[in-house]
Amino acid sequence: MLDFSDTKLSMQKAVDHFKSEIAAIRTGRAVPALIENISCLAYGGASKLTVKELGTIASMDAQTLVIQPWDFSVIGEIRQGILAANVGLTPVIDNNLIRISVPGLTAERRNEYTKLLHQKMEQTRVSIRSIRSDKKKDIENLFNGKSISEDDKFGAEEELQRITDGFIANVDGLGEKKEKEINTI
Repeated sequence: MLDFSDTKLSMQKAVDHFKSEIAAIRTGRAVPALIENISCLAYGGASKLTVKELGTIASMDAQTLVIQPWDFSVIGEIRQGILAANVGLTPVIDNNLIRISVPGLTAERRNEYTKLLHQKMEQTRVSIRSIRSDKKKDIENLFNGKSISEDDKFGAEEELQRITDGFIANVDGLGEKKEKEINTI
């Protein structure tokens, strides 16, 4: 029987990438994923680090994020990095913390984010199908080279389709959950 572990691994990487992409889509709630990967020029521009590398990010409530830098000398640089990222959030320095108030979403913004989510879902499905197509070509080459029988070829193609369907169902489930979060007021 053929080994599908490399195919599963590639498809899982596509799903993991999708998860990280949709984590940054705003839902109207304050979640650390909104800002954790924003790059900041720290220590006078000597280092380019993400917010999560510079401090602890926490949600105080549904509308407020708080960043507590590990090194308080970079607090202004974190604020500038978030402002420069142009994500629609305004950080305010409060003693040794940065507070970010996350505004609620308008109906128009919810629709835009839903469209963006559907685009990312389709890109991930296409990526998974492309991986399936590559593996299917490998199976076809094995069959043409007389390395496997016709029964083995059809069995392998059925297994490949079952694996593909499982990963696409996973993407659809994640997308539906995120869409519900976006549209929850």
